[in-house]
Amino acid sequence: MRICCGTDIIEIERIKESIEDKKMGKAFIERVYTSKEIEYCESKNTQKYQHYAARFAAKEAAFKAISEQIHDKYSITWKDIEVINNKQGRPKLNLVGIDMKDVEDIDLSLSHCKEYAVANVTLLKK
Repeated sequence: MRICCGTDIIEIERIKESIEDKKMGKAFIERVYTSKEIEYCESKNTQKYQHYAARFAAKEAAFKAISEQIHDKYSITWKDIEVINNKQGRPKLNLVGIDMKDVEDIDLSLSHCKEYAVANVTLLKK
């Protein structure tokens, strides 16, 4: 077995500026986030940018962890990596169109504070 990891950290303000941009904000959200992710983040009201940033970091961290599974990095999109929550509210990854046959398990951890959001993805390969 082999363990693959990916970690990413991002400034929440960068994501907020991208979302609030008058020209590109809507396009940014629609290119990066799934409808489930948008619905979840928008439900967080004043803390929505922290949740958007955490999901952005999760997508980056997931890409790093699964990069060996991908033959062409341009074959996946931002929306192919989706962060959803289980019944207990714990975040997990939903990966679309990515060959995961050699992957035994994948784990996601998210955290954020006032200025930063961080994500860690750990993947266990057979």
